[in-house]
Amino acid sequence: MMTALATVLDIQDDIVVVGCQKKSSCNHCSSKDSCGTGIVSKVLPGKVHHWAFHTDKKLTVGQMVEIGLPEKNLLQSAAIVYLVPLFFLLFGALFSEWLISPLIGMGEAITIMISGLSAWGGYFFAKRLSHRIEQNTEQQVSLVRVLGETISDTISVNAAG
Repeated sequence: MMTALATVLDIQDDIVVVGCQKKSSCNHCSSKDSCGTGIVSKVLPGKVHHWAFHTDKKLTVGQMVEIGLPEKNLLQSAAIVYLVPLFFLLFGALFSEWLISPLIGMGEAITIMISGLSAWGGYFFAKRLSHRIEQNTEQQVSLVRVLGETISDTISVNAAG
């Protein structure tokens, strides 16, 4: 299980909404001042991810908490986003090269165009699949600990529940 620090944004009955700011790895890179990505990450604010979950603990708005996210769903989503468009690109290129290009006789231009369109279609397909996984992940977010509690309180709660 991956953990992340989050801020409590809203509390409605026993449902807590928290926000996690997306972190860039540029903060730890020695080239961040001369890199284009590092400069852009300084200027633009990070994206905030919102998570909602059920908890019995009494929390207040603005309080910092640590949440747990299932690794399996995050890894599946990352694999889908990167690999599905690549497979669509390769399939489109092979399909075009073996079937369409010999029929039309345009050579590599049609293969490049069809493989690009296939990759574009793969992007939208991957986006749809990853959205489903993201919804499943939202249902599995859990409160690990409330920051400010002693470690012994957190251990006794976890051992009891």
